[in-house]
Amino acid sequence: MSFREVFTSKYFGTDGFRGEAGVTITAVHAFKCGRVLGWYFGLNMGKRCRAVIGKDTRLSSYSLEYALAAGVTCSGGDAYILHVTTTPSVSYITRCDGFDCGVMISASHNGYRDNGIKLFNSQGEKLSGGVITLIEKYLDGDLQPFGGEIPLASGRSVGRTVDYISGRNRYTGHLISLSTCSYKGYNIGLDGANGSAFNIARSVFDALGAKTISIGCEPDGTNINGGVGSTHIEALQRLVLENSLDLGFAFDGDADRCIAVDPRGGVITGDEILYICAVFLKSRGELPGDRIVCTTLSNGGLIKSLKSRGITCEICDVGDGNVCAAMRRTGASLGGERSGHIVFSKYESTGDGLLTAIMLMEAVISQNCTLYSLLKGYKPLAQINCNVPCRDKTLAMRGAREFAEELEKKLSLRIVVRPSGTERLIRIMAEGENAEDCASALKILNEKILSNCNGY
Repeated sequence: MSFREVFTSKYFGTDGFRGEAGVTITAVHAFKCGRVLGWYFGLNMGKRCRAVIGKDTRLSSYSLEYALAAGVTCSGGDAYILHVTTTPSVSYITRCDGFDCGVMISASHNGYRDNGIKLFNSQGEKLSGGVITLIEKYLDGDLQPFGGEIPLASGRSVGRTVDYISGRNRYTGHLISLSTCSYKGYNIGLDGANGSAFNIARSVFDALGAKTISIGCEPDGTNINGGVGSTHIEALQRLVLENSLDLGFAFDGDADRCIAVDPRGGVITGDEILYICAVFLKSRGELPGDRIVCTTLSNGGLIKSLKSRGITCEICDVGDGNVCAAMRRTGASLGGERSGHIVFSKYESTGDGLLTAIMLMEAVISQNCTLYSLLKGYKPLAQINCNVPCRDKTLAMRGAREFAEELEKKLSLRIVVRPSGTERLIRIMAEGENAEDCASALKILNEKILSNCNGY
């Protein structure tokens, strides 16, 4: 079957299907997603579907996990359960263990009330728009593409669930095997965001010889991303400074992001990580074409600083899916976002916070230096970001981009205004030589967007 319809993104945004658990995204939605996956990769292709499913630590992840597995097995597929694990581990296991598709239940950096469904193809890449369109049609009750209701499996064709914790353990072993250095003698802080990395991160770093101190590693179902993790980096900063640690790493709820902290308490964002890793990989002859991929939100100083080191930046739209697509198109082996989504295509096909931490450790140990010393030559521009809450993103964006273009010319800035692909927010970024002008632009745009929404 061939599906070439335009992906309308009614349910699925830039990072999967996400919303308030039990309200916007429910077990019924998850069951129907499983029904389509089990049919599409199974009966539709004349075989039995094999799907692997992981989840983060949210209370609602359990019901979504069971509903998805029920949907897959009702359609005659087998569902392999990784239990609590990271998004990149699902991508890795899907690709390496020959699964037809992978599913991660997570709302990433969002609070515990939200949840989401991320889908991967057999190569561990974000699932294509064609299959997503099919799922959206089924969610809306449109059975025409299926020739009627998807048949229920019966008899010997009924699928089964398989405990697949061995897959998660194999992913942990994969991470450990990637390090060429011992971490003995290093004191490292780890912030698991009370999410997917709460157990895996410490297992990896302890196995490599580090002495670790952890926070955000006591999930209770409701505290994921609660004042900890990569979006609340101040918690890790305190941990590093109070314990005189060599460095620290903070992950988000599903551990596909990493933000680091140096021994002085300085924050190393995705832009700084890209700079450090690009220069490091080039020095080892492991940066094909001397190019990387970054997004429109990456600091302009990153692009200029890398250019002075003979490295070119290919710029793409925001979203790790867009980063991966640009990397495939250009042949780049390194790409990422300021938020901490970093992709090393030599090892994995999606962003991985734990792999990012390992690569930073490789750079530090192999050059016998501190993390901040690796930023020599990096000169960022002033950049300020803010989020404007809104109920209707379309209404909020009315005239906002045109307004931003006028401010850019008036204040000699670069401004990006865009609706969030995962939350009810409008994200604004202002960048230039003068931080005060950036702050002024944000204030004006904030007021403009709020006035569009009548204060909502």
